[in-house]
Amino acid sequence: MKISWTPPKPRDGLAGTWDKFIGPGATDAEQWLQLLGALGLTAVLTLINITQRAELKWSTLQWVVFLLFAFDLSGGIITNATATAKRWYHRAGQQFIHHFGFVAVHGIHLAAVAWLFRGGDWLYFGVYFGYLLVGTAVILRTPLYLKRPMTLLLYSGILLLNSGVILPSPGLGWLIPFFFLKLLVAHLLPEAPFQPEQP
Repeated sequence: MKISWTPPKPRDGLAGTWDKFIGPGATDAEQWLQLLGALGLTAVLTLINITQRAELKWSTLQWVVFLLFAFDLSGGIITNATATAKRWYHRAGQQFIHHFGFVAVHGIHLAAVAWLFRGGDWLYFGVYFGYLLVGTAVILRTPLYLKRPMTLLLYSGILLLNSGVILPSPGLGWLIPFFFLKLLVAHLLPEAPFQPEQP
């Protein structure tokens, strides 16, 4: 194994768009893990909710949003944790504003949950979005050698909030843990991007 912080140049066209999303130079194993992992977790979450279908009484729109978020967050956890994504999103030139912007745009997830699944519960949105933004700023400003423990401390706080303070919506108990695992833990933590040796 080797460590390489310099990503290859993204390809042209549609393939280049994909490269800029998951990181250029992803191995076949990384890509299959991302796809199959996201599909597998989405399938499990769906099966769990199907057993509660009578209790949930979701509309078609709610089911569609659930499926989109389940796939996005499941895949995002895996993708952002790959060495290729670490190398791409933490490459030279990436600054506070790039990481903060990437995380902040995900507030749309929280707004959709507050609106569609919680009847306009904007306290839910405000608490979790505020935690997301403050937590992101703290992690980005924390010295490198303390980033991992600081991130895990902040993530532990989210688990406590989700389990005992702002209880999750029925059928979405997984969403806040997955959401913050994708963004705070998988995305923000810079880690050595180990790459397989070329044959």
